[in-house]
Amino acid sequence: MDSYINVPVAPAAKDARRTESIKLYGPDAFEGMRRAGALTAACLDGVAGLIRHGLPLSDINTYVLDFAASHDATPATLGYKGYKYACCTSVNHVVCHGFPNEKKLRDGDIVNVDVTLIFDGWYGDSSRMYAVGKPKRAAERLIQITHETMMRGIEAVRPGARLGDIGHAIQSYALSERCSVVRDFCGHGIGQVFHDSPNILNFGRAGEGLELREGMIFTVEPMINLGRGDVKMLADDWTAVTRDKSLSAQFEHSVGVTSDGVEIFTNSTKGLHAPGVEIEKAAT
Repeated sequence: MDSYINVPVAPAAKDARRTESIKLYGPDAFEGMRRAGALTAACLDGVAGLIRHGLPLSDINTYVLDFAASHDATPATLGYKGYKYACCTSVNHVVCHGFPNEKKLRDGDIVNVDVTLIFDGWYGDSSRMYAVGKPKRAAERLIQITHETMMRGIEAVRPGARLGDIGHAIQSYALSERCSVVRDFCGHGIGQVFHDSPNILNFGRAGEGLELREGMIFTVEPMINLGRGDVKMLADDWTAVTRDKSLSAQFEHSVGVTSDGVEIFTNSTKGLHAPGVEIEKAAT
């Protein structure tokens, strides 16, 4: 039987812990998530202005650190389970959790930047794809498809729907476009905990799984590959790459289930979350 709990707004996130119960949040929590989500979106908007040939990935990390400090926020990844950076930067065949190190971007690269900022105790978690110069058509197509899979997954969110509806919407579209879905990673509950219940799989059967209820808050974050969906971990125990070295892409939004549908907390007020805008901007 599904286990749900109504959660009053806590004064700080430091006492929050993941549980197996599904948390149902009220209006105050949604307002907190709007603020945290908007801040994360603004940070990713700023990243868009950095992307260029020759940029060291470490410059993105520095930008996120400075942005967080100037807005009284904290990067959630910094120190998380030993992770040393304020964001993740995953280039080309890197699926997720790539290090923002001294590696430099090159024309034609595609890169996912994943940022989670803690603001007033709430976690805003989002990632976007960026293109360096003019990407090849296959890379551009992958970016567009991946964004569409995320949006189709989000469109499936409403009270009474099932988690399988989200995964089915993502998987069926990706497969229809001859792409594969990474099954090793998934979305997750979020709020005052970085990674909370439930897990939001990017594959599934419509009508199956946990029932969605008003007040649930979680991420939708499909990872889509041009080749096979198999991944492997590098020796650093963080970086995941495609086994066949095919290109991979990811988009992520933090969302909440409303009385009649879904609210996206991490949309850009400038519209920069749309991949076409990023590609056009990077090419100019």
